[in-house]
Amino acid sequence: MTPGGQPTILHADLDAFYASVEQLLDPSLRGIPIAVGGGVVLAASYEARAFGVTGGMAGRRARQLCPGLRFVGGHFHEYQRLGDQVMAVFRDFTPLVERISIDEAFLDVAGAMTLFGSPIGIATSIRRRVKDEVGLPVSIGVAGTKHLAKIASQVAKPDGLVVVPIGQEREFLHPLPVGLIWGVGPVARTRLAGAGIHTIGELAETPNSYLRHLLGQAAGDKLSSLATNVDPRRIQTTRSAHSVGAQAALGRRTVTPDLIRTTLGYLADRVGGRLRSAGLAGRTITVRVRFADLRAVTRSITVPAALSATLTLTEVATALAAAALADYPDEQVITLLAISVSQLVDQAALQLELPFELHDDERRPGTRTGAARWVVDRSVDMIRSRFGRDSIGYASVKFADVGHVPDGFRELAEHAPE
Repeated sequence: MTPGGQPTILHADLDAFYASVEQLLDPSLRGIPIAVGGGVVLAASYEARAFGVTGGMAGRRARQLCPGLRFVGGHFHEYQRLGDQVMAVFRDFTPLVERISIDEAFLDVAGAMTLFGSPIGIATSIRRRVKDEVGLPVSIGVAGTKHLAKIASQVAKPDGLVVVPIGQEREFLHPLPVGLIWGVGPVARTRLAGAGIHTIGELAETPNSYLRHLLGQAAGDKLSSLATNVDPRRIQTTRSAHSVGAQAALGRRTVTPDLIRTTLGYLADRVGGRLRSAGLAGRTITVRVRFADLRAVTRSITVPAALSATLTLTEVATALAAAALADYPDEQVITLLAISVSQLVDQAALQLELPFELHDDERRPGTRTGAARWVVDRSVDMIRSRFGRDSIGYASVKFADVGHVPDGFRELAEHAPE
């Protein structure tokens, strides 16, 4: 039970973060529709969103919807600096802060009430300090569970505060659209709408067996619980990664071997670098392919020895993607490719293998080929750490045309806690 029957979980989410930072850095941009990006919209201000401009939209389409739209470049170091500054404000109120991205976090303020007052008062103070000290608007939801606090913060946007009192969760949740539930994406939303389920209340009244049939067992069980506000998760101040992944949105691209190889090579380069920087490697490699109708298929393989080598991950991922596409020969257009590596283990050093096998299985890191790749990758990592990511790379990756998202944005997203 929360102290005094009060909700003590906060979800704080900076409003239109990237665009708000650009307006903070350049006051002449305030009050006008802006988009961060160029060929594609990476983030849009609320002024631009009023015209229907959204993140991920093609720049040409955005300009059609909003003729006065102004595109600006991204200040990636400022995003990180200001995001960290906001998190420092949160930690002035409670050590129980779970950062889930560069611009949002959960807070448990049950132990802070003696010093700082009620949860509503704490949320009000946080919003005031972030505005005064950092210069950015932040919306906060206050509730008894993480799930409900996050929904409340979305309802509070822009620049607002919404509190869900204990005992009034049902009245708050049921009229809201199912799309506000964390994890309900376009595919799930379309399937639910096709079944006549549009609100969280309708979802809560749907039998769990039917949701399992509609969405699969795991997703059905999860949404059934969240719709009734069953969420036992606690605030986690430290989070260990269970997997490392990256994805590339491609628009609508015709499938070719070159597209698959170069895109997966690009993603493997990012994933492999993150694994090695953390001293990790993984045994299970998963590839996801999304088609034009938003259906997605995945293929996975678990290998005997944990991997982190860029070239090896590329080869394994390419083979998995080829297998997935072979099962859907009529699908000639894809919109997204993704790689993730799981079953992670520590691999700060390489254990060489004795040459008992008659052949050199290059997928194994301890073989002659695997060791050579280990050395090359770490040489690349060292050069990048000193001279920047663009200073060196595999040719097939450096010259690949993979999406339109600058590396600065990818790095901010990929280094956020998982």
